[in-house]
Amino acid sequence: MAGHSKWANIKRQKARVDAVKGKVFTKISREIIVAARSGVPDPEGNFQLRTAIDKAKAAGIPNDNIDRAIAKGAGKLGADNAALEAIRYEGYGSGGVAILIEALTDNRNRTAADLRVAFSKNGGNLGETGCVGWMFEQKGVVEVSLTPVETGRKPRSETVVIQEEELLEAFLDGGAETYELIETEAGTAAEAITEAINLEPLSQTLKDKNYTISRVELRWIPSNTLEVTDPDQARSLLKLMDALEDLDDVQSVTANFEMTDELMSLSVA
Repeated sequence: MAGHSKWANIKRQKARVDAVKGKVFTKISREIIVAARSGVPDPEGNFQLRTAIDKAKAAGIPNDNIDRAIAKGAGKLGADNAALEAIRYEGYGSGGVAILIEALTDNRNRTAADLRVAFSKNGGNLGETGCVGWMFEQKGVVEVSLTPVETGRKPRSETVVIQEEELLEAFLDGGAETYELIETEAGTAAEAITEAINLEPLSQTLKDKNYTISRVELRWIPSNTLEVTDPDQARSLLKLMDALEDLDDVQSVTANFEMTDELMSLSVA
């Protein structure tokens, strides 16, 4: 879990940079469109849409752009996105690392061709459906921002006091299976894992208990991991992950490798 969280944090940091370039805007807008089309175009009654909107706001996407994406999904601004469909692709990276890709596309052939090129240029290969999917399980992930007990001059009412025992009790009440403390750019956070169908109840339980939710998402979690120790293999894998995530049709990329912080830093070298 720790290695996966480190990669998730790196992706989060990259997402903020990419948002300026418009990459994350495109990906999240598509997510909003599909969510609005698959359910009611109202975040109050559509958890998938509400989650996508929260993700868009966290990436700094303007409200007007979010509203346009919802309108497109609702069919109010034409049907140009009606052909978007969610597809899962699977493949292997250097050393047999399993890679799972989620995409939203209006052209399967184009997406598959782009993925095949990205794999072949970075020491991997695109596989058949089902070749590695059995190694992953989709889980719900809720991240809670933590503010430590403050002992300064601020009035107690202006502080947020977090006790780990109370947080653990809240997680258990919401049906979380496991949790871990992680470090983000905003400070310490607690990341809880739950069954995919329990994502909304867990999120709502934590909100009802006045915790600050910083992320809610479905994520593919590997059932087993491969430890990567060779610098060349690490570099090849991280380049492949970058190449896959840079594709416009790709929404998320998950792999089952683990590596040290030093090797992980190659991704931003």
